[in-house]
Amino acid sequence: MATIKDVAKYAGVSTTTVSHVINKTRFVAEDTTKAVWDAVQALNYSPSAVARSLKVNTTKSIGMIITTSEAPFFAEIVLAVEEYCYRQGYSLFLCNTQNNPEKIQNHLDMLIKKRVDGILVMCSEYTEKSLALFNGTNVPMVVMDWGTHDGKSDRILDNSFEGGYLATKHLIENGHKKIGVIAGKLEKTTARTRFEGFLKAMNEANLSIEQKWIVEGDFEPEDGYECMNNLFRLDELPTAIFCFNDVMALGAISAITERGLSVPNDISIIGYDNIHNSRFYAPPLTTVHQSKSRLGTKALDLLLERIKKEETASLPQTLEFHPELVKRHSVKNLHK
Repeated sequence: MATIKDVAKYAGVSTTTVSHVINKTRFVAEDTTKAVWDAVQALNYSPSAVARSLKVNTTKSIGMIITTSEAPFFAEIVLAVEEYCYRQGYSLFLCNTQNNPEKIQNHLDMLIKKRVDGILVMCSEYTEKSLALFNGTNVPMVVMDWGTHDGKSDRILDNSFEGGYLATKHLIENGHKKIGVIAGKLEKTTARTRFEGFLKAMNEANLSIEQKWIVEGDFEPEDGYECMNNLFRLDELPTAIFCFNDVMALGAISAITERGLSVPNDISIIGYDNIHNSRFYAPPLTTVHQSKSRLGTKALDLLLERIKKEETASLPQTLEFHPELVKRHSVKNLHK
């Protein structure tokens, strides 16, 4: 394997000149530059990324720690971050944690050893132990938190209360009075705030809230399927169900279809997140939109500012987003 000394000898220049040409750290005459690149090509020389990172004190790499890249919501955020990293000249190391503090510690240690320039952390919920791990490193970091704000981490203010209200009000405006929910675990911030939005819309319309029609899952399609089957065991069904994310809505639709019923003719369904695939459900899903790409790129912008040591980026930041209703074909208008 060719070394920088081999390139210098082939081009008839010093190793310092070769370094300046490759790293573009100083002006080098055009003919000399051409001689160096000709030598690089002829010898098939590949500069050591490790050596270069030690010299310029940057690896042009970002670490990203998330709950799971399997979930479509996080997958779309990861895709946006990876694409934005690529455009900025950075590579991305992706780490899944399943909110396991031991995995978080191991991933952090690995990313620090790889000398990443910064770390982007985006998990659905944090334990006190995991937050302490993130706050205990000197690597530039953006820790996006959906939960209760601790004053140290950055905050995602996604206005889930507003989203829950929008979804429920849409069902009410379409004539539905018997409305159920397939929620996430209500002790989680994202599920609780969506549920509070549901309660507000129901109370405003003076509609009764049936406890038997409120079931909790875990934001997975299997949970939507099981929760819907549990609702089928009741003597009376709601005419519409608000699912707290799109993949649970998919599971619910599957359970409804298996019973020989259809959405929305027999039961209306509304989801949350507006994941890419929701428009291809059968029927296309009415849902609440959250901009995953904007969230990912804004969080990465903040991290890049911290890597550059911009003072305005050093304090905990709040990234705020407002949900929007996306009307498709999974809600029946009972007024017609």
